[in-house]
Amino acid sequence: MRPLKSFEEFIEQGTIRKSSPNKSRARSLINESQKRKRFIDQAISKMGLSDDSANVYIEGSYDALIELIRARMLIKGFVSSGEGAHEAEVSYMRKMEFGERQVRFMNDLRYYRNGILYYGKEFNAEFAKKVLEFLKVIYPKLLSAFKQDT
Repeated sequence: MRPLKSFEEFIEQGTIRKSSPNKSRARSLINESQKRKRFIDQAISKMGLSDDSANVYIEGSYDALIELIRARMLIKGFVSSGEGAHEAEVSYMRKMEFGERQVRFMNDLRYYRNGILYYGKEFNAEFAKKVLEFLKVIYPKLLSAFKQDT
């Protein structure tokens, strides 16, 4: 996998554009992310984690996280689109002062999620457990970023 570009590089190439802040759309994404996270928590507590459910939890975790990143970008007046949009959104984590290790894991997660969606890649419960631990740590940090905006 190639190294993740800087947020500024994505702006230069046009994947990220400056726009008016869109708090309404951001709130919608935050709400959707919270629903997704609650579903993951409920599903884990009722059904547990197995190799059969691993991909569902991996996809859901990625989606819950990227929705919060996208919401934060919208509040700050940034929009991503086109090829590399998800990579650009992941690179925004650096602007949110996440460590490089966390940014790299999120980028790996983006890559693996694409493998699931487009190439039929299957992951096991052991890897899903790592993703769920990442979600457990990163999700509240992403969510807390919105407190300073209200």
